[in-house]
Amino acid sequence: MSDWRPISSAPFGTGLELSVIERGEVHALLFPCQRSLHGWINAASKSMVQVAPTHWRPWERKDTDGKSGAT
Repeated sequence: MSDWRPISSAPFGTGLELSVIERGEVHALLFPCQRSLHGWINAASKSMVQVAPTHWRPWERKDTDGKSGAT
């Protein structure tokens, strides 16, 4: 997990890949999210996402529009 960063350092307003711990296992979400003042939103749909992420890294995969979300 050397490229993952603590969730407390996540920037606002940019596409991020989030990591969550579920049943003792680490999982990365399959879609980019953005940090907002009210929690996390799906970067593509702009809908709220109910997650409690532990780590983040820049989104580097292609999104549904074929654009890179890398920062």
